[in-house]
Amino acid sequence: MPRGTYIHEPGVEERFACDLDGGGWRYTAERSDGGSIELVADSRWRPARLQVTVGEHVLRGGAVGAELMWVTAGREHAARATGFLGESPGLLVAVARSLRLAEGERVDLRILLVTAPSLAVRTVPQRWSLAEIAWHDADGERVPVERYEITDLETGEVSEFHLAGDVVVAAPGIELVNLENPPNFS
Repeated sequence: MPRGTYIHEPGVEERFACDLDGGGWRYTAERSDGGSIELVADSRWRPARLQVTVGEHVLRGGAVGAELMWVTAGREHAARATGFLGESPGLLVAVARSLRLAEGERVDLRILLVTAPSLAVRTVPQRWSLAEIAWHDADGERVPVERYEITDLETGEVSEFHLAGDVVVAAPGIELVNLENPPNFS
């Protein structure tokens, strides 16, 4: 089971664990600012259950058919979207794996962007592409590292992140500083 620590700018630690879980995947993390996340993805990497906590704010959500539903401040919401994104790298993993892109492929989709500290949610159109798969030596093994590009279709802003199995190894504002076990590549 991969366990490790991410550092978010400006210096917030996210201590995480993730693993395959009964046909799906589970990601849990505690943050040094008191926040937490628990994500359970189904076999298609869709969010079966999500709980994000920041201070007194709590967001709970998950997939119901083609829609994602979420509850914040006692109010229920729903939208057609591929997944949730926010500060946690675990959310990037789930969306990337749900897309099942081949190298060079891209897709336009709608994402529910969760913003701290109030856990407000807005729908954002994005283009995701699996730009490249590079192979790196790690502990005597060849490991594939995927480079994804994400384009915000409203602003044209492009960002990228690097993914090895079920662990984000680099992303804007996020640094992987410790990884106790190798990523899952299933």
